[in-house]
Amino acid sequence: MGGTIARLAEQGHNVLLLDITNGEPTPHGSPEIRAQEAAKAAEILGVKRRLLGFPNRYVENTLELRHAIAAVIREHQAQMIFTTYFEDAHPDHLAVTQAVIGARFAARLTKIEEPWGQAGEPTNPKWLFFYYAMHLRKVHNPTFLFDTSGYEDRKFASIEAYHTQFVMSEKNRKVLHGIRAMATYFGSRLGTSTAEPFFSQEPIGLASLDGLAT
Repeated sequence: MGGTIARLAEQGHNVLLLDITNGEPTPHGSPEIRAQEAAKAAEILGVKRRLLGFPNRYVENTLELRHAIAAVIREHQAQMIFTTYFEDAHPDHLAVTQAVIGARFAARLTKIEEPWGQAGEPTNPKWLFFYYAMHLRKVHNPTFLFDTSGYEDRKFASIEAYHTQFVMSEKNRKVLHGIRAMATYFGSRLGTSTAEPFFSQEPIGLASLDGLAT
């Protein structure tokens, strides 16, 4: 959802990227290199970034993880959350999705004595949307599409900032081709050059038709 992130940031939204793990180990990376790559990607997109540092490949939907995410939601006073789609072959993705759902609820609780509860005032994020980053050969069925026309170059520059993952790795270069094709396809559904798909489990209310893409 890099195009969406870049466009929201440019529109003045206070966007924070939250990394649950550092993504290591990988064939060509290291924690230090991945941190540099993540920082460069965030700079390209024009947003802030934080790392929680839970162990990659061992992520579980635990109370500790839910509370760590809830603390960030409180600190940031987030009103809109994007997380990974709830169907996936990657167990880390599934665990993170469920933890985010739980953290959204926990962030609004009062009378919290644990340190995470003092991270900020209780807040109840109004929206929770799911983006598609699946390890499944599944066709997306989005609730809505976000027009990312004009933000394609920034999106792919942010992906390629992960040099060890998408440039050095010949196998993963094919991933970029798929992402480009998907952006073009969903853009064609709107009549725009590119778009990104999202899913919502809750109804989306409209007060006007002025913002609908044509």
